[in-house]
Amino acid sequence: MSFRIPSYLGTFGGLVQQQLTIALLSVLFGLLLSLPIGLACVRWKKAYPPVLVASTVFYSIPSLAIFVILVDFTGLTETTVIIPLSVYSLAVLIPNIVDGLRAVPDDVRMAATAMGFTGLRRLLQVALPIAVPAIMAGLRVATVMNISMVSIGALIGVGAFGELFTAAAQLNRSDLAVTGIVAMLVMALAADMLLVLAQRLLTPWNRRRRA
Repeated sequence: MSFRIPSYLGTFGGLVQQQLTIALLSVLFGLLLSLPIGLACVRWKKAYPPVLVASTVFYSIPSLAIFVILVDFTGLTETTVIIPLSVYSLAVLIPNIVDGLRAVPDDVRMAATAMGFTGLRRLLQVALPIAVPAIMAGLRVATVMNISMVSIGALIGVGAFGELFTAAAQLNRSDLAVTGIVAMLVMALAADMLLVLAQRLLTPWNRRRRA
């Protein structure tokens, strides 16, 4: 397999950096958006069905249509790719956040309240730690999904390895496509393993329970 890429695409390391930057920033922004939305859906249960429908509808909108709308405002930049990927992440993250928070036992909430935990402290020290496994499951799916979906940015010339796939078709070089696929698989696996490790560090009680 050849890892030589056309000079006009930059360097292999540059493509890796762009792919990870766009993917991880979009997941981060998606998480920052989905957390307050998920909390609101848990507090006001009637809000959850329309929010779930809206996030699903947004996920079904073709990226090209979003690019056409955004280009006038953000130009042919990474921001134009990050915004739709962040929105797409909501369809995965919001349900997991809601499910994780709803799984917190009522007796645990009542015990925390009896111990004098305020609403914010109860959320940060009781509810969210218990919901970590569900939230991390959604985060893992969103991260792997976005690492692969960054390639759609090739439609506007900001697609990292997506541009490598375009070059493979234009230059009739299948090695470029194979290189891009392998690189994306490695990045996705590495990111998933890091998130699994982060979950283990955030939930030490699960390790003790297994032991």
